[in-house]
Amino acid sequence: MSGKVQLSSQGLVARVTLSHPGKFNAMSRAMWRELKTVFDHLQQRTDLRCVIVSGEGGHFCAGGDIAEYPDFRFDEAALRAFHEQDVWGGLAAMLACDLPLLAQIEGNCMGAGVEIASCCDIRIAGQDARFGAPIARLGFPMAPREAQLVACEVGLCTARSMLLEAAVFSADEMMASGFLRAVLPGADVKLDAQVRAQRLTTLAPQAARLNKQTLRRLVTSTAPLADGFAAEAYAYADSAEHREGINAFLSKRLPVF
Repeated sequence: MSGKVQLSSQGLVARVTLSHPGKFNAMSRAMWRELKTVFDHLQQRTDLRCVIVSGEGGHFCAGGDIAEYPDFRFDEAALRAFHEQDVWGGLAAMLACDLPLLAQIEGNCMGAGVEIASCCDIRIAGQDARFGAPIARLGFPMAPREAQLVACEVGLCTARSMLLEAAVFSADEMMASGFLRAVLPGADVKLDAQVRAQRLTTLAPQAARLNKQTLRRLVTSTAPLADGFAAEAYAYADSAEHREGINAFLSKRLPVF
């Protein structure tokens, strides 16, 4: 099973649920494409005022579905297509959505989960939530657009630790960094998200959309990616350490770099 991105709505509030049973909602390629489809659809909806983004089964998202990686990651063109079309397609659709997005974060929020949460406007988390992007253990870097997004939202200091030290942060630490709006007991997170979403529905909807458009213009910049760096960002596809990192994970052993 490759997982699903589920869309439901109740009144003025929509809920997008990441679902990949047995894998802590890790994102498959199909799920990235579904994420884009779902948010392209939500952008056209005029009957909604807020979207809650959450994961199924007590976790937000544990990252990417590494079991799929040997099928495409070791070819530069396929790797580029994965990040620039599948992954960025989903993230860009979230960023372009004018509805307020509220992330309800529980359990694992790693890699792709941090990226998806970074697209949300308001983020709340349970006390047991854990955040990181420990892909240094897998032998590959974060793609340029994704790194720019994450660094902008978590802060450069935290992003450096996530990517260079493979550091994992607690909810309280992410609250202190400014990434989270609130940290709550795990049993209270869903209810708090629903209460916040309902509060948002009582505010001026057109003003919310205009505010999101303004804020998007303020933070959007392609400067770090405009010097040709992105053109060579996936040349590591067939490298020995890239293969070793992923193969070691799938073999359940420590990598030897």
